[in-house]
Amino acid sequence: MTNQLKLTVLALFMGLMVLSTISVKAQCAMCSATAEAGVKDGNTEANGLNNGIMYLLAAPYIAVAVVGYVWYKKYRRKNVDINMSNEKLHLN
Repeated sequence: MTNQLKLTVLALFMGLMVLSTISVKAQCAMCSATAEAGVKDGNTEANGLNNGIMYLLAAPYIAVAVVGYVWYKKYRRKNVDINMSNEKLHLN
């Protein structure tokens, strides 16, 4: 397969994945009913539930970012001197 054909197939696949989404509920039926009833009655407990969901969503991203930063700081090379001669390279 050529690169253009591979790219076209990948773009088509990704487009179909994006267009074929369905809406899902992120909460169980009881939590959803309680949150909706609470909002209608003026309670602010639903805000706490939403904040908790956002906290749980952000935690893995923050952990990966911290590990990536530590890995970058530990393994990056500083002042690497490349000793290459001015001769032509013969790879045969």
